[in-house]
Amino acid sequence: MLVLLAALLHAVWNALLKSNADRLSMMAFVAGGGSLLMLPLVAFVPYPSWDLWKVILLSLALHTGYKIFLVKAYTHGDMGQVYPLARGTAPAIVTLVGFLFLGEKLPLIATVGIIVILAGIVSLAWRSKNGARGASDPRAVFYALGTSGFIAAYTLNDGLGGRMAETASAYVIWLFVLDGISITAIALWRRGPALLRPRRDMLIGLGGGFISTVAYWIVIWAMSVTPLGPVAALRETSVVFGALISGLVLKEGLGLRAIVAACVVAAGVILLKL
Repeated sequence: MLVLLAALLHAVWNALLKSNADRLSMMAFVAGGGSLLMLPLVAFVPYPSWDLWKVILLSLALHTGYKIFLVKAYTHGDMGQVYPLARGTAPAIVTLVGFLFLGEKLPLIATVGIIVILAGIVSLAWRSKNGARGASDPRAVFYALGTSGFIAAYTLNDGLGGRMAETASAYVIWLFVLDGISITAIALWRRGPALLRPRRDMLIGLGGGFISTVAYWIVIWAMSVTPLGPVAALRETSVVFGALISGLVLKEGLGLRAIVAACVVAAGVILLKL
């Protein structure tokens, strides 16, 4: 139940980002809120070694690219299209990279999962903004798939960092504390000092940062007390939650095909985790 809650919370903070007119500022508030929340914990974890700093710095660059591409994707596409494309494609990329470059085996069920994900992607890529028929804005598809590429890259890199650090929690804490700096600097450069003026959006963004951090820690805790496969699979139900939020809350004209496509992507990802 807690992992399902984490999946819902992840979709919720993405909805906060999508529904805001100034998505770059909102992303800065979300990331900055997460950094502030984690800052007190730095006193209780070891200082990273130089080798680990290299991994952290690379991850920060990848996380920044992910945030920029996600902001651009939501500028050109609906959440019901962008979110499943971005979240659902990344596990397939990680699996293929492991098979092609890291010598990992690709079981038959994982191959089926990749094919199922691709089928869902094709359907979602043909979904126009606001649910209209016909081909979607290619920029939305490009940035959503680019987002998934960054997710796959930082997933692989963070896995390495978690193994190199004295504890995985220490790595996560240092990463989260520093994660909000770059996107906040970019937002300050683009928006100027007005970004720092107290306003309702800032409070909403800080709440989103709290939500995203809690969602991540629920998953980390769950993986420490139960097998990884079921946790990872349940986490991908966020794709379905995202599609439902798109239609029921954001009123993006979600049709039956979009719901089915999101469920197909989630099913494909679950097959990868089995």
